[in-house]
Amino acid sequence: MPPEVAEVSSEPVGHQGTNVTISEYPAKTGGPIPAFLTLVLAFGMLVGSVLLAIIGFTLPKFFLVIVAGLVFVLSLFVFGMVEINSPGHTRVLQLFGKYYGTNRRTGLSIVPPFTSSTKVSVRVRNFETNEIKVNDAGGNPVQIAAIIVWQVSDTAKATFAVEDNEEFIHAQAESALRHVATSHHYAPTGNSTTSLSGSTDLVSREIADEVAERVAVAGLEIVEARISSLSYAPEIAQAMLQRQQANAIVDARETIVEGAVSMVETALAQLEEREIVDLDPERRAAMVSNLLVVLCSENNTTPVVNAGNMYP
Repeated sequence: MPPEVAEVSSEPVGHQGTNVTISEYPAKTGGPIPAFLTLVLAFGMLVGSVLLAIIGFTLPKFFLVIVAGLVFVLSLFVFGMVEINSPGHTRVLQLFGKYYGTNRRTGLSIVPPFTSSTKVSVRVRNFETNEIKVNDAGGNPVQIAAIIVWQVSDTAKATFAVEDNEEFIHAQAESALRHVATSHHYAPTGNSTTSLSGSTDLVSREIADEVAERVAVAGLEIVEARISSLSYAPEIAQAMLQRQQANAIVDARETIVEGAVSMVETALAQLEEREIVDLDPERRAAMVSNLLVVLCSENNTTPVVNAGNMYP
């Protein structure tokens, strides 16, 4: 009997079971007034424990010393319930390892006992990616870099979904930049109207959208993305510069020829309209040739005066 072949699942490994699906929600915390009263209570307990300890050692009564130690420990515990948040920072709270909520309240606040907190910044940050070498849509090697402006939008995902959100966004930004750069030509071509060098706003928006899609799992938000560096790779830079110069020369000559033909057409039409000269086909062709030479030449033309007859 032939050996049984195990069925291979088409599902990517780890895309469902390992993702952290937790989302941010506000923690139940007290405002500045309860927090201030808690601080006063903790300070009073601290002072009381010191007084009890002095009395216990003076009498001596070791029972008071033990009570003073317990009050002192309790005062430290109460002090730990008070948190201070500066603007642009939050606290992700955990209660016995379980996500309890996020404290976005600035200034003094009081949190439940036995909770641990992790400070998470929600301020806008930016970084510049490394200059990477990729092939554009035409296969030409280019060097490109971008500036990414971002901030944390979901503190729970940023804390629990990824190991290090800054390292994560750096890697994903370079990956998205590479993908977008390979889908566009460096310069505009006949088949494509968008390019890396000519459509920077459109390309920057594509980079921002793709990075945002990749880092959404980490609770990060992309504010803006801009191309900061763009050039051909050194090995083809000189050749591509010559190609661009040749294209520019061709475009310029086409414009000159188009204008010259229009001017010749206007000149012949006015000569015939005013009946200044009667041109037969041969003289007409000669005049067109001379006018085109004068108008399209890159150098100054030297006139030749014909004192005789044009015909033999």
